[in-house]
Amino acid sequence: MRLQNAALGAAGLAAFLALGEAVPRLGLVKEEYFPPTSRIASAFADELSDDAFWTALGDTLTGWALGLAIAVSAGIVIGVIVSVVPYLREATASTIEFLRPIPSVALIPLAVLLYGSELRSVLLLVVYASFWQVLIQTLYGVQDVDPVADETARSYGLGTWARIRHVLWPTALPYVMTGARLAAAVALILAITGELVIGAPGLGARIAVAQNSQAVPEMYALIVVTGLLGLLINVGARTVERRALAWHQSVRGEVAV
Repeated sequence: MRLQNAALGAAGLAAFLALGEAVPRLGLVKEEYFPPTSRIASAFADELSDDAFWTALGDTLTGWALGLAIAVSAGIVIGVIVSVVPYLREATASTIEFLRPIPSVALIPLAVLLYGSELRSVLLLVVYASFWQVLIQTLYGVQDVDPVADETARSYGLGTWARIRHVLWPTALPYVMTGARLAAAVALILAITGELVIGAPGLGARIAVAQNSQAVPEMYALIVVTGLLGLLINVGARTVERRALAWHQSVRGEVAV
């Protein structure tokens, strides 16, 4: 079954690449706006041989990884504290619902004002966007704790930290892992967006330079790189999630299928 799915995926990708080659060749779109797949592939190979490309890739991954680590850590800690401390969930609900819908790109002027085009500007956007993914999932996970199990733990004399470790955390972990996986994708989107708009070092800034210099094949090649990067991040996040939740019913059922 997996081999069949892989074959179908490869066939779909091949058809998509063939379509990308044929559409500009047939004159359906102008090649200066959408070059054929072969020209994009050639530009992609040139990028891989350029040291500046790898430096930009490292800058993007640095902003992504640091922002994601801060967002996940803060989301878990604050989510658990807000859920455990009496009345704190109710006291912060309106504030969370007010701040969460604010688009991260709306903070770009603030980020530029505070940090210019430095890495910290990208981190501000990445952390703000990713933090809510983890926080909300953590809140839902803690809320899903079985009250009977919690009362049983209390009756056996387990303290607050023991209940968090043995009752709350196993229940909330599937939610937390989902939030972290979503945050990983959001962090990459905001890292690229911040670099593209602010001009911070990274793939986004390199895409902007290619666009402004009319290097269209190079621009598309860099866009392909960001897509591949997103795919690898998603696959890696799912792999970590499956390993961390190997004991959970949902993952056991997935493995069984």
